Amino acid sequence: MPEIDHRAADATRRICIVGASGKLGQYMVQHALDRGYEVVAVCRERSVQKLHRFAGRIAIVPGPTNDRAVIRRAVEGCDGVLTVLVPWGVQQYASGTAQAVLDHAPEGARLVFSCGWHITRDGKDVYSPLFLAIVKILGWLARLVRVVELDDQVEACRRIFASDRAWTVVRGSDLEEGESQGLPVWSRHVGDPILKSNRTRRIDFALFMVAALDDDALIQEAPAIVGCQTPSALVHAVGETGRGAPIELRGTSA
Repeated sequence: MPEIDHRAADATRRICIVGASGKLGQYMVQHALDRGYEVVAVCRERSVQKLHRFAGRIAIVPGPTNDRAVIRRAVEGCDGVLTVLVPWGVQQYASGTAQAVLDHAPEGARLVFSCGWHITRDGKDVYSPLFLAIVKILGWLARLVRVVELDDQVEACRRIFASDRAWTVVRGSDLEEGESQGLPVWSRHVGDPILKSNRTRRIDFALFMVAALDDDALIQEAPAIVGCQTPSALVHAVGETGRGAPIELRGTSA
């Protein structure tokens, strides 16, 4: 496991958020600012206006996130890089983005990537027939219209898993909007009972991404997450504590 160079408590952490203009990215920007971090945001030039509410509080590097020159400039001097692996188009967008981050992020930086449950690290995830059918159909339709390339997101994660960097790949369940319920709970494998509810608030997905920067237990892990207030998470909490009151979990492994 790579050694992490933790900065002094009074130092300002510099964080790069790749894919900052999307809904998840904007939540990550807000969480990072709330923690007092210096934020560098990367997004496509036509999406810069989506970050207008953060004007004067963040630095923006416009450009395609799979552009190695853009990423090299953005991650310079950063202590952590949060990356939304979006499988746009059919030009290896996700894998190009992941590779650029792996290659250019400073040595010792924490690298946290986001993807969906369909990504598996060790083949031990258990998916329902319905889930597999939906992924297959959506992937086929997306390729047909040349909008999304799910296979490239798989390739992006394969490259991350093979890396010796201090990475975390956060695998999100179905997302919904709403007020924060707190830090999601996690398990190593889709199919574990705690994940049954398959629902996470998008704002809390972003919270988990930012919190992962400081959680060494997540280094070189691919946690699958679910909302901490979902029925399956609460059932797990009851089983762990012997009482029905919700508990705060930083994470739980299978």
